Parts: sequence; structure tokens; C-alpha cells
Amino acid sequence: MKTSSFTNRILPGQLTRFTGVLATTVLLLAALPIITMIVMSFSASDTLAFPPAGYSLQWYRSAWQTFVSPDSSDVLSMGQALGTSLMVAVATMFIAAAVSIPAAYALHRFDFPGKGIVEQFIALPMVYPLVMLGISLLLVFDYFPVELGLFRLVIAHVILALPFAVKNCSASLVGIGQEYEEAAFLMGASPLRAMFDVVFPLMRPGILAGMLFAFIVSFNEFTVTFFLYDINSMTLPVWLYSRTVSSLDPTVFSFAVFIVLIDFILIWLLEKLVGDDGVAI
Repeated sequence: MKTSSFTNRILPGQLTRFTGVLATTVLLLAALPIITMIVMSFSASDTLAFPPAGYSLQWYRSAWQTFVSPDSSDVLSMGQALGTSLMVAVATMFIAAAVSIPAAYALHRFDFPGKGIVEQFIALPMVYPLVMLGISLLLVFDYFPVELGLFRLVIAHVILALPFAVKNCSASLVGIGQEYEEAAFLMGASPLRAMFDVVFPLMRPGILAGMLFAFIVSFNEFTVTFFLYDINSMTLPVWLYSRTVSSLDPTVFSFAVFIVLIDFILIWLLEKLVGDDGVAI
């Protein structure tokens, strides 16, 4: 009887039937919007009825036609919006890395007055209402005597991406003790040489993870961008929104699948290049 009781006992880490069903339900609910979007992108109907009565590639053909031959009624082509998104995302990725690496090192290695406040300010964009952040940045940038153009989108996106970049760089520093730098000093390396030859290579997983997260955050950002863009700096998410204002253009589902595919590739690349050791969200 005791042996039977032991074998029927739930072991630590073992899923029960209830937790398995609950986890599956949560995952399905999380994936439902993406699944719905993918299904609708293959709809053969001109309406938005779900599920579609039939399936075809008509909206993908229409999306491709829009890309290669923009409608004269569009003030900006999809290709131009995509190019703007890529330029802003790449700039955000490198600037966020340049700021987050020394910031993470200083926060991890040193104690100084106001350190806790600095950490709170860095994490604040993760919880700050994006609408209010967009309005605040709009007021600040309009006060500047010069027109920043595309660079004000970069500044806004760096603010949003910085918590992810700093957090990943800090996570990579956890396993790097000061003994590594001390060993470099004993070998005659200067502090700057020790940073570039010892610390930065060991931080590589966290740096790469932070850069990829910064790119993803920037490439998909809409709310703050909506308050700051102009006709010459319209990003792809804003361009997609512009095609749904008066009436929903079904081709946006095809474009959205394209964006999700890019995100999946970036996440896959993140796992392949970095692995779980350098990723912190």
C-alpha cells in the first residue's frame, strides 16, 4: 500500500492534468490573435468574416503589388516605411548598446549615491504609460530650436529599449567577478584594455541579447511613434495603421504576417546566438 501511494504521488516539477490543461489554454489564448491574423491573411472573401468562407493568396498578391507598385493615393509607400523602420531600429540597437554597456557595468560594479534611483529611472519606461510618454516627448521635442527629424524617433525608441538592454548586460555581468579584471591588471593591462579584452568578450551574450531586444522593441513600436512621426519618418507599424483608419484593408493582415515572421526570425536568432544564459526580460 505504501509503495502504491508513493507511485501515485505528484513529484516536484511534474505537471498535473489540471496544470497541463491550464497551461495549454493560456498558450492558446496568447497565440489566438496571431493565429486569427494568419488565417485571415489567406481569406478569399472581401469581407472580414471569421472564419473565412474560402482561402486564397489574393491578399498576398495584393500586398506584393502594393510593395512593388505603390498606390498613387498613398503619401508614403510600404517600402519607404519599412526602410524607415529598419534605419530607426538599427540606430536604436547600436545606441542602446553603447549606453547600456557602461551603465550596466557601473550599476553592477560600483556603489554610489542615488544608485537605486538611477535603476528605477532606467526601468521606468517598462511601466510608464506609453501614451503619456509620447505626449511628453512631443512637447519636449517641439521646444527644441532645431528640427530633429528621424532622430527624435531614435531617441524615443532608445528610451523604450534601454531597460531591456541594461537588464541583459547586467545579467551577463553576474558571472563575471572582479578577479578577471584583477588578473588582467597583474598581467600589465590597463583598465581600458582589461575592459575591451576581458570584460566585453565575457559580456557578449548579454550584449547581443540586449541589442536584439532593442531592435525588436524599436521595429514593433507604435504608440510613442504615433505622436512623433511626420510624413518623412513614418514607420511600418504607423503605415499599417494608416491603412485601417477609414476602412480596414485586408492586405494589412498579409503585411502583419510579414512583421511577425521577422520577429520570429529575430527571436530564433537570439536563441541560437545567445542561448538562455544571456537573456533577461
